[in-house]
Amino acid sequence: MKLSDILSLERIEAQADAPSKKRALELLSSKLAEGQKGLSSTQIFDSLLARERLSSTGLGKGIALPHGRMGGIDQALCAFVQLREGIDFDSVDQQPVNLLCGLLVPEESTEEHLQILSALAEMLRDETFCKRLREAPSREELYRLLTHYPLRSSRKENRPPPE
Repeated sequence: MKLSDILSLERIEAQADAPSKKRALELLSSKLAEGQKGLSSTQIFDSLLARERLSSTGLGKGIALPHGRMGGIDQALCAFVQLREGIDFDSVDQQPVNLLCGLLVPEESTEEHLQILSALAEMLRDETFCKRLREAPSREELYRLLTHYPLRSSRKENRPPPE
């Protein structure tokens, strides 16, 4: 899988303002709904919020990976939001979150869901890469960085992400 298969430029937001976890999830839901007929941001928000109620998807080090399952879609969808200021996200390390990567998968996709989540979490554990994401000035640059990162599931060899 390549991230460009599930992430589009329209589903990226750079230098966004969201004063709370709820507002950040609403923004992420809106981005995930971009270009998806029959899928509302409210439905997506409800799915992400239901997952958040189980436990926070704040991974630590300023990163959150909200995710959920959704009926009515036939492939995974990804969105990315870079916040101007960090927010409280109930993360495991209690640090503010300023990078959010949202994932929606079809309701019946269990193995695919876990593989994609694992690959995204691995990418977001790369501190050097996340520093570049935080410094990216535009959604075009965020898209370039994200889609050129060699995800584990598509890597042929262990090579670093592009500069």
